[in-house]
Amino acid sequence: MIEKLHSTRCGDIHYWVNEKKDTPVTLVFLPGLTADHRLFDKQIEYFEDTYNCFVWDTPAHSSSWPFDFDFTLRDKAIWLNEIIESEHINDFVIIGQSMGGYVGQMYFELFPGKAKGFISIDSAPLQRKYVTGIEIWLLKKMEPVYRIYPWKSLLKTGSNGVASTEYGRRLMHDMMMVYDGDQARYARIAGHGYMMLAEAMEADLPYEIKCPALLICGEEDKAGSTKRYNKAWHKETSLPLEWIPGAGHNSNTDKPEIINGLIERFVMALNNK
Repeated sequence: MIEKLHSTRCGDIHYWVNEKKDTPVTLVFLPGLTADHRLFDKQIEYFEDTYNCFVWDTPAHSSSWPFDFDFTLRDKAIWLNEIIESEHINDFVIIGQSMGGYVGQMYFELFPGKAKGFISIDSAPLQRKYVTGIEIWLLKKMEPVYRIYPWKSLLKTGSNGVASTEYGRRLMHDMMMVYDGDQARYARIAGHGYMMLAEAMEADLPYEIKCPALLICGEEDKAGSTKRYNKAWHKETSLPLEWIPGAGHNSNTDKPEIINGLIERFVMALNNK
């Protein structure tokens, strides 16, 4: 994978692409909140010799720093589109884990018809109707919680709470250790992320997914109400939902072989249409 930079008014975004191949689609991987590009290591390792791949360090995360926090979920989708256009990526599938799935839905709102498909991994719908008022209120109050939470406990809870396997927990631990000694930055990233999410939900936009899509959720996902949201999302839209046994919130790190197989079959089905 080749590391590149995309400059914005708030700072530089670091992203990675592989050497261009003559493949029908590009896989656009979008990591979740406080995670970085390493979240998809097992997917990149599996797909980079077969498909064109893209992954980034989300704005203000890891190497995409320094970065001003004067941006919204809408801005992230716009910057993603700028990179997609600069890389001449024409046919692509957005694969978003958790917060990455929300970025994908904002992308569909702003740029309908551009993506060929969408895979949500332990994410949830962005539409206002799925969340309660108290849930939105809580999203806006998270930064102080992350500031006062003892770092060692936060590190343990953050690592063990999102993954069920040793690999998944160790990887999340390593990604969190980027902020070791700077808990204020970690808290700002998390708090700002949740605030952006709340504001995007309050905007009450359609956020319709008009391309083929697949919902994926770990059976042991304990992050907030992710399982409840996915059940409701599936029921409301009839989008196919795959439950991953033995997987937590970062199911692509807990059960990469299953997730890779689902991605592969989804892409092959797209190409056969």
